[in-house]
Amino acid sequence: MGPLEGKKIIEIAGIGPGPFCAMVLSDLGAEVIRVDRASAVPEEFPETPSLDLLNRGRKSVAFDLKNPEGVKSLLRLVESADALIEGFRPGVAERLGIGPDECLKRNPQLVYGRMTGWGQDGIYADMAGHDINYIALSGVLGAIGREGEAPVPPLNLVGDFGGGGMLLAIGICAGLVETSTSGKGQVVDAAMTDGSALLATMIHSFVAMGIWGERGTNILDTGAPFYDVYQCADGEYISLGSIEPQFYAELLRITGLDQEDLPDQMDRSQWPAMKERIAQTIRGKTRDQWVELMEGTDVCFAPVLSPSEAFEHPHNIERKTFVEVAGIKQPAPAPRFSRTPATIDSPPPHPGQHTNEVLSKWGFTEE
Repeated sequence: MGPLEGKKIIEIAGIGPGPFCAMVLSDLGAEVIRVDRASAVPEEFPETPSLDLLNRGRKSVAFDLKNPEGVKSLLRLVESADALIEGFRPGVAERLGIGPDECLKRNPQLVYGRMTGWGQDGIYADMAGHDINYIALSGVLGAIGREGEAPVPPLNLVGDFGGGGMLLAIGICAGLVETSTSGKGQVVDAAMTDGSALLATMIHSFVAMGIWGERGTNILDTGAPFYDVYQCADGEYISLGSIEPQFYAELLRITGLDQEDLPDQMDRSQWPAMKERIAQTIRGKTRDQWVELMEGTDVCFAPVLSPSEAFEHPHNIERKTFVEVAGIKQPAPAPRFSRTPATIDSPPPHPGQHTNEVLSKWGFTEE
């Protein structure tokens, strides 16, 4: 079992970053109980699992948290839990009677994780929002995109998942470590605006050093000709990241551009022209032909794959980067542990599917 085996965590059902955090903790071996809304319970449970992969690896109970009995049941679970995750707007958990003060009163060792976009305070705290808004305010979105074009939202990976759910998972784990020595619980306030800002720390370093300019003109944001994606003859794409001089030299050798009179790699004034020259060269062959030429070299290269193509790539197959659970292919748990491997214990549940089973296991009696 995983490194968090023996830890018991309650997840108040939400969307996006909260479920992702709970998924990661479950993959790492924690027993995570998802508390779904009573209104979401189907009249009959389908024979096949839910397809919401973020909910994998855990059991679901259903409570009506607007009903005193539902609140009472949740607080009973809290008494036996190590941590709790909630993603309500600030103040909602308190109004329901399940806020940190009430929960820590029931269980002083509880790590109470809170997932929001803006944070528990601040002038935006009570506003609605989504990933795109949080990373806009943190300055991250404004840094992503090509020169002269609008910022490009990087899906919802930076706010919801990297700067949200993943950092809350780290916060929960850190809180559990601290509690093991202090014997005291605490609140973890994870905000996607804060988390996405943290992810951009290196860019702030570059700005302070004076080596980072406008969007799309820098080494890592498609400004440099040696760090970009290029279209091939078949309409597919490859990625190049030949930053270091030796890797850039390998790129020039394999493309045949080393036979030409070229500007210095770091001559920014020549980057646009050099980008077009590399693009012209890459368009001369198909993606598979470039794979044949560049795979196994130090160009810093990979083909740009679709999700379905990624399932079938030999490297991913050898690493077991993707696994199949209940007939659905999906990313495997990460990272890898040598002694306590992370696993997916079960496919995603339907809301309330395990209410009786969980309540019995956690010490509830039939009442």
